[in-house]
Amino acid sequence: MNTLAVVLTCIDIVVCIAMIILVMSQEGNDQGMGVVGGSGNSNNFYEKSKGRTMDEKLKKITLFTAVLFAVLTVTLFLVLARGF
Repeated sequence: MNTLAVVLTCIDIVVCIAMIILVMSQEGNDQGMGVVGGSGNSNNFYEKSKGRTMDEKLKKITLFTAVLFAVLTVTLFLVLARGF
């Protein structure tokens, strides 16, 4: 394996571990059966400031990490398959 493949593999593993930690640290979106019955209150403080909560920031960081992981994995495959 050449140097580029080793570096990409190490970065890919670190990004993978970070993505696992980010996914596990998020809370679930289960609102139970209250949404079906109409008792879901969407007029609360958390709904109004949805983009500024910690959970939304974690979702954005997780999305960025997942895209980075996918790009790194495809790049690593191309490097190993073509022997750059």
